[in-house]
Amino acid sequence: MNDVLVKATGHRIQRVPRPSRRRRAPSARRPAPTAAAPGDRLVASPVFILCSIRSGSTLLRVLLNSHPEIHAPHELHLRFLSVRARGPYAKAALHELGLEQQGLRHLMWDRLLHRELTASGKRIIVDKTPNNVFIADQLRACWPEARFVFLLRHPAAIARSRQKLRPRDSRNVERILRYCEAVEAARRAYDGYELRYEELTAEPERVLRDLCGFLGVAWDPRMLEYGAHDHGPYRAGLGDYADKIGRGRVQPADPPPAETPPALREVSAAWGYAAQAETTPAATT
Repeated sequence: MNDVLVKATGHRIQRVPRPSRRRRAPSARRPAPTAAAPGDRLVASPVFILCSIRSGSTLLRVLLNSHPEIHAPHELHLRFLSVRARGPYAKAALHELGLEQQGLRHLMWDRLLHRELTASGKRIIVDKTPNNVFIADQLRACWPEARFVFLLRHPAAIARSRQKLRPRDSRNVERILRYCEAVEAARRAYDGYELRYEELTAEPERVLRDLCGFLGVAWDPRMLEYGAHDHGPYRAGLGDYADKIGRGRVQPADPPPAETPPALREVSAAWGYAAQAETTPAATT
């Protein structure tokens, strides 16, 4: 076709080479996706109560929330709060900012805690959501200076307490064991302050004085009068909603069951609770 065109017009069609695409070098100022950039964290060292369900975490929450410097809101369920970028443009934009999905999620967590803390007018925030024990690694990744409080209770008493609320749950002990094993894994992995529900209910002032020292605040006797303060509603999903918590004063703990379920004996021993031995009837001949 070019020969015909040259004879007729004196012109030839020629393909113009495309300029090669230069790959853009990454910006030197962009932070690594896994690192928190300056200003990413508005809350430097939140406090997390790591515990099983039915361990007395709502009681500990309202006691702490009665302190003039500590804000302990209802359960926040950070584990189930996530955010994601939709579409390639949004992902590319966030990537240029040094943010991947996990970093974006951590920003949201931090903003939520900061919003709560700012509204309270206090300086320390405590989250007592029991399922936080399953994301202890993520909490520490989000807040390297986060502080952990390990709240322990006799596992057999935990199982009994939950069975009263969920009498038809045939997997009750299994669920309690899952929580207790997660608590034990966190105890082994991280430093923190450890307290027991039994001691908190028996000697609340002594235990709270020690805990205040760990948190860096002065002991305040108003903590014991938690019924005189507003702690929001008591209902399922936000914390304990049994009648006992609504009485406004610390109530003595019931003694643990005489028998510890076999599945809970190992973790009971690890926490310093003497596991009950199996009693086998003597053989008769």
